[in-house]
Amino acid sequence: MATIKDSVHDHIEVEGVAAALLDTEPVQRLRHIKQLGTVQLVYPSANHTRFEHSLGVYHLADRALEHLGIDGIQAERLRAAALLHDVGHGPYSHNVEDVTHRHTGKYHDDVHELLDEGTVGAVLRDHDLDPAHIADLVAGDAKYGQLVSGELDVDRMDYLVRDAHHTGVPYGTIDHERLIRELTFVDGELVLAEGNVQTAESLLLARALMNPTVYQHHVARISKAMLRRGAERLLEQPDITPRRLRRMDDHDLLVALRTTPATSEFARRLRTRDLYKRAVWAELEAVPESVVDADYEALRDLETEIADRAGLPAEQVVVDVPDRPSMTESTSRVMVSGEMRRLGKQSPLVSALRTAQKQQWRLGVYVPADETDRAGRLAVETLGLDVDGALVSDVRPGVTATLDEFTES
Repeated sequence: MATIKDSVHDHIEVEGVAAALLDTEPVQRLRHIKQLGTVQLVYPSANHTRFEHSLGVYHLADRALEHLGIDGIQAERLRAAALLHDVGHGPYSHNVEDVTHRHTGKYHDDVHELLDEGTVGAVLRDHDLDPAHIADLVAGDAKYGQLVSGELDVDRMDYLVRDAHHTGVPYGTIDHERLIRELTFVDGELVLAEGNVQTAESLLLARALMNPTVYQHHVARISKAMLRRGAERLLEQPDITPRRLRRMDDHDLLVALRTTPATSEFARRLRTRDLYKRAVWAELEAVPESVVDADYEALRDLETEIADRAGLPAEQVVVDVPDRPSMTESTSRVMVSGEMRRLGKQSPLVSALRTAQKQQWRLGVYVPADETDRAGRLAVETLGLDVDGALVSDVRPGVTATLDEFTES
């Protein structure tokens, strides 16, 4: 057994198959992948890693197993899945996941091949665990997979508290001990026991507050978009394959960007925090549906058109369109008057948070700092934006955003 001091959960005891997995290369690799990717460019102390988070998820899973009375081989499977749930992450966590997914068809939780091979597969088999079954649990399949990946999973409980702790932002603070204590299974569904509507709401509220403050902060979005663009150009090089990119860590990717002539400028800007700036920052209602729902190729065509009109290289214009607002946490299930109900149907808070989420949505167009004014005006025309709902550089005709909201942090 290993006892590890953790910044969030204090001492974590790791034993059994988890202890054996701890020093395998795929798990140790997570020490070199930042949990929040480029968010450190906004919050300098946000340097915690996927390794720390994986230990936290293992710890909370262990607590949940004890509470739920799950033991034996099933408990060992879940402990292994909890520790391994992030080994499929590429460099900078989610920041370049869309890039690798377009080429490989795999997201970070598709780890069947990874768990089946090498030292991880050997350790799992040595403990009479089927790697394919563990990979299914990582993906959230079956009854017990909900504990690792679902609306009430221990993954979410750890990252909200951990991200709040390391950024210094208090909004993600939740009572994860109560959440775990109130978990139960009803008809094969993981739910919160009777009297816990407010407990479920706390998880929902924490995620809703952390999203605009941390995860979707405009500087984090700009740097993420630049990193993504650099990774795309890197894949145009003959010696960089999508599979190789997916298995890089943060340091590997930054070195590859710095040593490749086509991407060295992106590396310099990211390394020195010389980021692109917002030329446009537009509300959802100001953006045509055809742009909101545009696919990757359509957005690249729009970027090229804006760049051509502005006389800029294509790589210096980034159109960043978030997914439509969604709130998966609202599908969490809670027992009310002996019935299993979805939180979205039970809590009036959900409607208010959905409205807030829609109002917080922004399309961004990012360019070098000295090009924001001209490129912003041309982007509004090219994208067909309603100028009353779009902030164009430092020109603010009928803009709903405040000047403070548009200042660079």
